[in-house]
Order: sequence, then structure tokens, then C-alpha cells
Amino acid sequence: MRKLLWLVLIAFLLVTSCRKSDIYNAEEIRNRGMWFEPTPYGMVYIQRDAFQLGPSDDEIHEDQRRVNVSVDAFWIDDTEITNNEYMQFVVWVRDSIARKLLGAADPEFLRTEDAEGVPLDPPLIDWKPRINWQDPDVRMALNELYIPEEERFSGRPEIDSRKLIYDYYWIDFRQAARRANSFNYDTQRYEGTVLNSRGEEVPVENRSAFIMHERVPVYPDTLCWVRDFSYSYNEPQTYKYFSHPAFFEYPVVGVSWDQARAFCNWRTRLNESYRSRLNDTPAHDYRLPTESEWELAARGGRENTKFPWGSYYARNQQGCFVANFKPLRGNYVADSESRVTTTRTGSFDPNDFGLYDMSGNVAEWTSSAYFEAGYDLINDMNPEIDYHALPDDPPVMKRKVVRGGSWKDTEYFIRTSTRSYEYQDTTKSYIGFRCVRSSFRNELQGR
Repeated sequence: MRKLLWLVLIAFLLVTSCRKSDIYNAEEIRNRGMWFEPTPYGMVYIQRDAFQLGPSDDEIHEDQRRVNVSVDAFWIDDTEITNNEYMQFVVWVRDSIARKLLGAADPEFLRTEDAEGVPLDPPLIDWKPRINWQDPDVRMALNELYIPEEERFSGRPEIDSRKLIYDYYWIDFRQAARRANSFNYDTQRYEGTVLNSRGEEVPVENRSAFIMHERVPVYPDTLCWVRDFSYSYNEPQTYKYFSHPAFFEYPVVGVSWDQARAFCNWRTRLNESYRSRLNDTPAHDYRLPTESEWELAARGGRENTKFPWGSYYARNQQGCFVANFKPLRGNYVADSESRVTTTRTGSFDPNDFGLYDMSGNVAEWTSSAYFEAGYDLINDMNPEIDYHALPDDPPVMKRKVVRGGSWKDTEYFIRTSTRSYEYQDTTKSYIGFRCVRSSFRNELQGR
């Protein structure tokens, strides 16, 4: 009997050991192949690197020092987001609102069941049917989306840009990571509090407390051209810069920090939708670059140079200016053959990473909060100071780092190490943005 028990025990151990070896079979893992991350369209890969963030020894910065930092690999747009790209966001928001309004009367514009016939609650937007914007019945159903008759300038129906609101959600990992907000396994509940999107302090009842809800008007502030320059004739920019096809490849401006974040969220949603149709593994989210990521990309792999093109001068050997900025005591046309203000993206040569307009044209939002002593606070690994200011916060808490300088800035502001700031709820005719995405790519692959 004892011998039989030993035989049963040995057989059990052999079976379990075989199962375990199946799970961790190295040959099987090798046969699966390495996961591959394709290059996102219009983006450039920046490999992980360590560099000195801040001005070189030959540059004079009274309130800024130099620190050694290491940054993980990421993808970054090769140009700033253009009017054409941002217009796609605006049109998507317009059409999504229109389909919701039409779906109230016509179920054709809503999906009430999934592919397997399971009811959807709430229904989802159906993007297949076309909207006939000229149909009188359609216009009647979408009446609240148009400018009221007493406000119309041209007399014809026009979409009210004030109604184009983008709703989205994001997870506040920083509040979730606070020790006071951790799940208590003894009491089986949360015991902390969290500030919601409206700035209200509410108790944490479950994980949904860390989900923030944002409602962001998406149409750019076209009046910023007039507001920024009081004694200047910029009305043509106000009328046509964002909407006219002639400017489709120019960088979008008049976009606040919050609007730039909303665009990143929308771009992530589109990417996830596309990958889900292909049954592909989701990628990282699109987002604004951190200040250190932006400077690493702008330097193009070079150290101790003032500008992204690897020189201490803003001219090339032929004497031509190599960026769109304000040279020669305000001679705006000396650096460009086209316009006084912005130029078409990619008009000047890229840096060694293949990135255009990292200096000049328009300055760019980053995700980083601005503090004069920020370099004394940051970590040396993926440094970032992230703070999403609430509406009632003082202005000093709403400052965000702006990098790169613009068409209206002097040579000092287009240096790779120069940091400036703007308030996250403001819009300017000289500030745009570009997106980044963290990378899964294994840099040892192929070695």
C-alpha cells in the first residue's frame, strides 16, 4: 500500500513538472517570435539616451542650471500638428454630436447591438450612414448645432463653434498612487479622498473616483491673432488662417494646453479603434512631450550646441537663416521667402533625427508644469513635473513649459535649452504642439 502511494505521488509530481515545463518552455517562447511595434505614421523614433538637460557652459542662463538625466525611448511627430490634422479633430467632434442628435429621431445613426446581436447600453454612434447637410429635415434636427439666426453675419446657416465640445475621460494615476488612497484589505474599502475634475474633494468609494471627466471646447481661438498684437492688422489671419485650404499644412495655433491634451486623447481613441479591428495589441497613448523628451528630441543627438541643427549660429554657410524667427531687429521677412508670420511645416531642413521646426515657426506646449527651480526638483530618470491645474487654482499653478520659440521670438528663445511658459487656459497665435508616444521597441533587437 505504501509503495502504491509513493508511485501515485511520483506520477503526480511528474505530471505537474511536465505542465510547468510546458508553461516555461524556452523553445516555445522563442517560436512565438518577438513582438514588433511598427512606426506610427508621421512620427520619428527617439531611442533612450542620457544627456545634459539645460544650457551648455557657453550659454548664459541666470535662473537655470544643467542636470544629467536619462530618458526612455519614444516616438515624436516629425512636424508640429497642422491645421489640416487639427481640423480632422474638429470635424470628428462636429459629426459625433450631429449623429447623436440625429439618432434621437432616426436610429440609423446609432448602433443598438454589437456584431453578435447583444444590446448596447448606451447605443454607440454608427459612422457608416452619410449625413446630408443640405437636407431641410436634417438641418431641422440639427438646429441647436447652428448659430442662432440673430447672431448670423452671412445670413446662411453656420455651425456654432461654441457647441463643439469634446467629452473624454482619463485616469489620474498620481492621486490613485497616494498611500492614503490605497485599498485597505483589512476593511475591504478605500478610506482616502480625491479632487475631481471640478476641484471638489470627494471620498474614494471605488476605483471610479480616479477617473477624471473633461469637457473641452475644441475650436481654435482664431481671435488670438488680434488679441496678441493690439496695434497690428491681423484680421486676415483671424478670418482664414485655420479654415482656408491654403494654410492646411501650416501649424495650428490658438490652441490651449487643454485642447492639445484633448487632441492627444482623440488620436489615441482612433488608434485603439483601428487596432481593435485588426485584433492587434494596443499601443501606448498619444500625449504631449515632457520637457526633457522635447529637449532630447530637439538636440538631435548633439551636445553643447545652441540649436537643433548642431551649430552655434542661426545662419548656414551661405548666410541664409535656417529657422523661422525674428532676426535683425524685427526684420520678419529676412528668414523666409513666404510669409511674415508662420511658414509651412517642414520649410526648413530637419535636425539629425529628422524632426522639423524644433526651433522657430511656432513654440510648442509640453506636459510639464513650469517652476523656476524645476531642475532642482526633478528626478534624473524620465524627469517630469506634472500638475493639472484646476479652474480655481492661482495662475502660478497653471504655468506650463513652452519650448522652441516662434516666428515672433528673437534668437535667444529658439535655442534648445531655453525654457519659457504660458498659462494652460490661454491661447496664443505663436504656440502649437506636437504629440509623442512611449515606445515598446526593444533596442537590442537585431544586434
